[in-house]
Amino acid sequence: METAVFIVCAVIVLAGALGVVLARNPVHAALSLVGTLFGMAVLFLNLEAHFLAAVQIIVYAGAIVVLFLFVIMLLGVDRLEDLSVEPITGQRTLAALVGLGTFGLAVAFILSSDIGAGGHIQVLTLDITDQYSNLRQIADVLFTDYVYAFEATAALLTISVVGAVVMSRRMARKDEVQETQVDD
Repeated sequence: METAVFIVCAVIVLAGALGVVLARNPVHAALSLVGTLFGMAVLFLNLEAHFLAAVQIIVYAGAIVVLFLFVIMLLGVDRLEDLSVEPITGQRTLAALVGLGTFGLAVAFILSSDIGAGGHIQVLTLDITDQYSNLRQIADVLFTDYVYAFEATAALLTISVVGAVVMSRRMARKDEVQETQVDD
């Protein structure tokens, strides 16, 4: 039974992931992301990681996807914009410099830490006899030993929001071109 659940969820996750990448409509891509996240939650349940499954559904499928949809709707996919006009002069150059600087700092950190020198893989272990709850233990480990992975996840989510913004702007540009062709 466990293998059957894994196979079904793996198909759901892969189909959702392809839907996120291949969907032309940003709303459809966000809904495909929800399918992927629910499939991952069931896989976590299959591994008896109940906390991670709950977090997957509540935080990611609930809050993050709603945030994506809010950003998509806030930008107004159906609204026309002139993308050739830059609202803030030099913003693209500044964004490229900040991105390169952040990437350089990340590479410098990795090279100067144990990770870059072929460091060891740390395994998450929790002492169940401790006086703290499991949630407190997870928080302690997450915000001490795994703080960089946690921050990298936050950065990836931020990049995802920026990607949603770029996708919605491109959709607006395509709609503008199609409407111009129809009017002519």
